[in-house]
Amino acid sequence: MKTILVDAINTFVIKDENTFNIFKEMYNLLESFPNKKIILTNANDEQLKESGLDNMPYEVFTLKHNPNKTDPEYYKKILNHFNLKPEDVIYFEHNPETVKSAQSLGINTYHYDSDKRDIKSLKEFLEKNI
Repeated sequence: MKTILVDAINTFVIKDENTFNIFKEMYNLLESFPNKKIILTNANDEQLKESGLDNMPYEVFTLKHNPNKTDPEYYKKILNHFNLKPEDVIYFEHNPETVKSAQSLGINTYHYDSDKRDIKSLKEFLEKNI
């Protein structure tokens, strides 16, 4: 069963005024799949706490900007950490540069438009690729 890699800030966690909150529609969508979910971020310890990523319903993975997600090395490290291969995961991410970085390793990655918050298209991607 494929692991779902989930972008953290501006995707799973959104900022409303001055607070960060889990995007409930996305959480509900993810909960409809039995697959393991891992939230990916670049956040350091302070950023984890500030954004609420230190209290998530899924495991959170960060390399604390060393390297950033725009560097394919980030994905090599996460795959190694969880003993996964690119074909074992699917990923959705809001940053186009980061999408290209993950795709360069063969990870099936969907560009999620964080402005549109198009849950329907995300659901179609997940159902098609799980």
